[in-house]
Amino acid sequence: MPISDTPASPATALTLAFAVALCLGLALKFWLASRQIRHVARHRGAVPAPFAERITLAAHRKAADYTIAKLRLGLLDTALGAAVLLGWTLLGGLDALNQALLGWLGGGLVQQLALLAAFAAISGLIDLPLSLYQTFVVEERFGFNKMTWRLWLVDALKGLLVGALIGLPIAALILWTMGAAGPLWWLWAWGLWMGFNLLLMVVYPTFIAPLFNKFQPLEDESLKARVTALMQRCGFAAKGLFVMDGSRRSAHANAYFTGFGAAKRVVFYDTLLRQLSPGEVEAVLAHELGHFKHRHIVQRVGVLFALSLAGFALLGWLSNQVWFYTGLGVRPSLSIDPALAAAPNDALALLLFMLVVPVFMFFVSPLFSQQSRRHEFQADAYAMAQASGADLSSALLKLYEDNASTLTPDPVYVKFYYSHPPATERLARMQSPALP
Repeated sequence: MPISDTPASPATALTLAFAVALCLGLALKFWLASRQIRHVARHRGAVPAPFAERITLAAHRKAADYTIAKLRLGLLDTALGAAVLLGWTLLGGLDALNQALLGWLGGGLVQQLALLAAFAAISGLIDLPLSLYQTFVVEERFGFNKMTWRLWLVDALKGLLVGALIGLPIAALILWTMGAAGPLWWLWAWGLWMGFNLLLMVVYPTFIAPLFNKFQPLEDESLKARVTALMQRCGFAAKGLFVMDGSRRSAHANAYFTGFGAAKRVVFYDTLLRQLSPGEVEAVLAHELGHFKHRHIVQRVGVLFALSLAGFALLGWLSNQVWFYTGLGVRPSLSIDPALAAAPNDALALLLFMLVVPVFMFFVSPLFSQQSRRHEFQADAYAMAQASGADLSSALLKLYEDNASTLTPDPVYVKFYYSHPPATERLARMQSPALP
């Protein structure tokens, strides 16, 4: 698509704004993580009073050590991520990759897809060492990892294949739309992206998830009857109740709904069914049903639609501005130059946008975290009305203990990162459900 040349000042302003936001974000992330480490370490020696009768000191210390270990690795990951982001942008990494592929493939859709694929491959390789360390060292040290190297390799190969089969066609379609649909391409691209996401919600449970995990129908007739009665009381219909072999990869436990419309499924990790009593499983499921009752899922999808529409509209404008590229260390192909007319900038625009937007969005993340925690409180209240509040609180404590989740997080860290309220706040709210 044609792009408009502009004076250098907007490019300089973007460079400065991006650099400042990156540095401030990095400093803030380090400060928050350091606060969390100090706060958890300071409270490691004693179980908080509300949990003293249920949580052992050994379990509390394990949770503290696990939290601190993940945070320290997270600090390294944050620093590496900032360095890599700087390398891709202002230091010219993305520009060098684009120019190399232009020299090899020329302009056109193939070169743009190659740029996206090469960027994803390089980024994946950079992230790989820390990801492996997290799984095979940190998770292994605390007894959570059940993944073998063979299973990890099989999962990685399957992920690459699924990503290529799904990602490349949708990327090609969006890139084609950017070049062929005129000035309002971003509206058409947004419609395609949203349609793709909705379709994925339907096909994922049936065709994609079974490639990685085994899903067996829930066989416990007593639990099945209990869960079915709960869903009937709540007016919720699901296509089936399934047990997933989560224990093949991790000792962590969970339960979730997946799918969309008539394709909704209830999935229990096998680890969850081993750790919780039938009453506690019912209470956990009632909590998840609370999200549907309060239309939290619909709200989140609506927010996703609105934000993605705004993002595509912004991208539609930025992709036509020379300073958007030059301000982030990339030389765009100017369509006014006949020699470069066949070299569109659409893939460059997509990558730059995906790289830069999270840097600025981090500063508003507490707003989304606060909304998510409010939803969790509402789901807890609904669960207490539909099932046993004692079972719900007991289940939460078991899950906190089994997942080694710290009971003493730093309050400021919580505001930025926690999508679920800390255990102390959730249990206090359960004992006083009338609180706003």
